[in-house]
Amino acid sequence: MTRIILIFGTISGLIVSVLMLGSIALSSGDHGTGSMLTGYLIMLVALSFIFVAVKRHRDVNHGGTIKFWPALAVGLGVALVAGLFYVIAWEIYFNIWARDFMDVYLNTQIEAQQANGASAAEIEEFRAGMEPMMALYQNWWFRMPITFTEIAPVGLLVAIVSAAILRNPGVLPRRA
Repeated sequence: MTRIILIFGTISGLIVSVLMLGSIALSSGDHGTGSMLTGYLIMLVALSFIFVAVKRHRDVNHGGTIKFWPALAVGLGVALVAGLFYVIAWEIYFNIWARDFMDVYLNTQIEAQQANGASAAEIEEFRAGMEPMMALYQNWWFRMPITFTEIAPVGLLVAIVSAAILRNPGVLPRRA
């Protein structure tokens, strides 16, 4: 089980990391307008290896049948490993190229509020509310868990769906 988790978690983690960094490079200057949807689609594609890992574990280690909880454990393990790769990739990117990420993000959000007709007082209130978050984001101990929470819900969802589907031995049955 551990071997399957490490293999498929690494594959998933490498895919999500490479595609995330590639999409950031391709969308340079976008800073959030269309990148959130792209980011979550990339996570979904990469985390589809959870399904493959659970099926492999079911077929190889359990003779073609598996209960929900052991299948979920494999899926969550793969999601955890992939999430660690994602966090490490973001940390490398952030520390080398994007130290000003929060400043750019804040300016983008302020521009969006101005476009929506927010008053100067509302914008200043927003800026003041973001200052503590910007200070906290400069610390790795705060930034890393926040980054992990971006990918964790997708991994949890894919793990639950995979475990629910693959507990039925009639779905993609084991080949003889």
